[in-house]
Amino acid sequence: MSNPLRDFLAAQGFFTRLPVPQWVGGSTESLPRVAYYWPLLGIVVGLIGAAVTELAAWVLPLSLAVLLGMAATLLATGALHEDGLADSADGFGGGWDKARVLAIMKDSRIGSYGAIALGLVLLAKFNALLEIDAAFEPPSLAIALVAGHAASRLAALWPMRLLDYAREEGDEAARSRSVASRPNGLGLVFPLFCGLVPCLLLPAGDALAGVLAAVLTALAASAYFRRRIGGYTGDCLGATQQLCEVAFYLGLLCSSI
Repeated sequence: MSNPLRDFLAAQGFFTRLPVPQWVGGSTESLPRVAYYWPLLGIVVGLIGAAVTELAAWVLPLSLAVLLGMAATLLATGALHEDGLADSADGFGGGWDKARVLAIMKDSRIGSYGAIALGLVLLAKFNALLEIDAAFEPPSLAIALVAGHAASRLAALWPMRLLDYAREEGDEAARSRSVASRPNGLGLVFPLFCGLVPCLLLPAGDALAGVLAAVLTALAASAYFRRRIGGYTGDCLGATQQLCEVAFYLGLLCSSI
């Protein structure tokens, strides 16, 4: 029988570097359900980033405060999603067929495509957050951080909903496939709630623009993954989350013009 607390803590151990109680253990029982808690963990990670940013802004210039807030989220997640972005960029940039793309993604070394993609996305996030602070009344920057982390993780569930898992063999594929059970029906209600609730604290039009930008990005990414490798991998989900987070912030800014 499902234990929501155990499932949430298992998701925390899977998607973040935040500590989990020892009693959660390494059981695979909760793995098929951890994805449902991804947007909730986005709220947790976003709150960490927002708290560090707001506290640092009391004594430091805003640019440094935003950098520290971004660093806090990277530490909280172990740069898991950024690593997925870099691996995906290397794989899709350097591979010409499915087998080669997947082989490059599995390589732990970062290549030119990955380094460029990671640098551009982090730079885009940094500048977007600075512009959000200038364009909106406080505490909109903190709210945007929380909403962006939650909504982007919700949007990143769409490749799981629309596609099959692309890897076909090996222990890693078997473990990832157990995590990658397709969200559907009532199972989507909780992640939808967690992914969208922080957006309610933003002006309605701005929040709608941000969510729409994130969803369109996730759909475009899903279509690309389907065409290139016939499905998705864990790295693809990380890349989607990163791109959707940037898209959410850009949607907010476009709406404010």
